Amino acid sequence: MSMATCSESSFCIIVTTLLLSISFASAQQRAFFVFGDSLVDSGNNDFLATTARADAPPYGIDFPTHRPTGRFSNGLNIPDIISEQLGLEPTLPYLSPLLIGEKLLVGANFASAGIGILNDTGFQFLHIIHIYKQLKLFQHYQQRLSAHIGAEEAWRHVNQALVLITLGGNDFVNNYYLVPYSARSRQFSLPDYVIYIISEYRLILKRLYDLGARRVLVTGTGPMGCVPAELALRSGNGECDVELQRAASLFNPQLVEMVKGLNREIGAHVFIAVNAYEMNMDFVNNPRAYGFVTSKIACCGQGPFNGMGLCSPISNLCPNRDLYAFWDPFHPSEKANRIIVQQMMTGSVQYMHPMNLSTIMAIDSRV
Repeated sequence: MSMATCSESSFCIIVTTLLLSISFASAQQRAFFVFGDSLVDSGNNDFLATTARADAPPYGIDFPTHRPTGRFSNGLNIPDIISEQLGLEPTLPYLSPLLIGEKLLVGANFASAGIGILNDTGFQFLHIIHIYKQLKLFQHYQQRLSAHIGAEEAWRHVNQALVLITLGGNDFVNNYYLVPYSARSRQFSLPDYVIYIISEYRLILKRLYDLGARRVLVTGTGPMGCVPAELALRSGNGECDVELQRAASLFNPQLVEMVKGLNREIGAHVFIAVNAYEMNMDFVNNPRAYGFVTSKIACCGQGPFNGMGLCSPISNLCPNRDLYAFWDPFHPSEKANRIIVQQMMTGSVQYMHPMNLSTIMAIDSRV
């Protein structure tokens, strides 16, 4: 049967449908693991004695339950939307008592708001799950999974999983630039600090690989100098802060090079660099093109640009969250998160290197 006539053949249509259903089934069975900070925390900090939490209204106002969930969002966050796009169940926070039995097969979210690449990042938030503790919990998860399905099957399940790790922003905002003359800024010039935290991030990724991760989305920092919190703190006229933007411009390209180097060392495309900076700058620079009225003012907050303090019941609250690129002083709205995930799914190498998530899923479904 020639390729030309195949598209008209009912047999080929049946075969194509069958292949798609097999691919979809394999996606449904794929676990998803999440590591990182508040951009991807789905509620772990709700179970901790920390000030870095999103457990009060109006957080969650647009979530299906219309209640706070511990996500730093008006609704869904990036991991939720990735799960939705791939037809997966959303991952539960690892500390949730609901993460038992068959739910372990879905994966787990280990992320904790406030953390960074470095252990001294976020010290002011008290009890948070620093990244190496997240990796310890991942080991603990694997022991629990092994008890449920057997060690060999558990290792295979982890190998075949999709992993997302989001780190770096707090190492600048809540460490190097937290206060003038911070300990880290006295220890390192900015270029040297970037080299240092990239080398530390590399160790984290290698550890993740040793623990069985084989498909890892690694996000860089967003445009830190353009978030409403930094505009309120550092900008009189709404221009992005030059110094924080410089930090992002140094960090993100070095992250891509580090990821390339790790892949060369391993001999496979294990790590995928996600250019969160460009994804965010698209709507920061041109909010109206994406349906936003502003990318400078947070929907929920107080003070200049609604960028002061935390989003709370006494904050200013916009009536339509879809018109705002930023939900609170630091975090994108659900609509902005959807734009970011769309670029993860289908974006060019400008956004996803060496390939986007749709390509990954297509390749892995054939293996």
